[in-house]
Amino acid sequence: MAKISELLAAGPTWSFEFFPPKTDEAARALEKTVGELQPLDPSFVSVTYGAGGSTRERTRDVVIHIERDTGITAMAHLTCVAHSREQLVSLLEEYREAGIENILALGGDVPDGMEDAPSDLAYASELVALVQEVGDFSIGVAAHPELHPRSPDRTSDRRMLAAKLLVADFAITQFFFEAHHYLRMVDELAALGVAKPVVPGIMPVTNLKSVGRMAAMSGAEFPPHLAERFEALADDPDAVRALGIELATELCAELLAAGAPGLHFYTLNRSPATRQIYENLGLGG
Repeated sequence: MAKISELLAAGPTWSFEFFPPKTDEAARALEKTVGELQPLDPSFVSVTYGAGGSTRERTRDVVIHIERDTGITAMAHLTCVAHSREQLVSLLEEYREAGIENILALGGDVPDGMEDAPSDLAYASELVALVQEVGDFSIGVAAHPELHPRSPDRTSDRRMLAAKLLVADFAITQFFFEAHHYLRMVDELAALGVAKPVVPGIMPVTNLKSVGRMAAMSGAEFPPHLAERFEALADDPDAVRALGIELATELCAELLAAGAPGLHFYTLNRSPATRQIYENLGLGG
């Protein structure tokens, strides 16, 4: 396999994000999705990690399975909130022994009912340092083009992101709907002396009911002028999906034209929208 830092140094990367399945049926659906996306020749895929480690074993198993059994480079998400240092080291050692070379280091959210759970590390930058201690991993961090939901202001948000990127190899952004948010963030990082690759995260709108909730959780704004276009099609799910793919394709093309180092697709464990955007852009194998 390969380190993502090396892949990014060689040229644009195309990648997909999955979440670990909770049931046998969901596991079969994910296997189908991975099989449908594999012919697109992704640079890598990533697998999310539930708040407080709620998907620790499932995330580990999916990451190792994809890396070993499909030949696709896999990156494991890892959060430090509500974890002991010992727990984190143990999981990182498992990844190292399994040949996993890529980690996305995240602070994470405290899950409901675990507010008093002890955390030996509080911030993603501390987790980056721990990952570096345990093995020779390529390490990514998260970036929020429209600011982290808990950031007190823009200046401190960008300084925190710049500090993470001084020690990490790359960043992947939360999804957003308009390119200017990403481009402004890259310019702000450059002004702070940071030029590490920041890969934009893309999530096409395919379901009108969930997009507002997901945007609010991630700190992204669902622009009113786009919401109006979707709401006009609310009674036609196929039309909503088609518009979502059209707008995501336009966003991807604008980002690539502006020099983005790749695209990272939030698949929600489904393949059709991603495959259609790939075809529209002329990407893939």
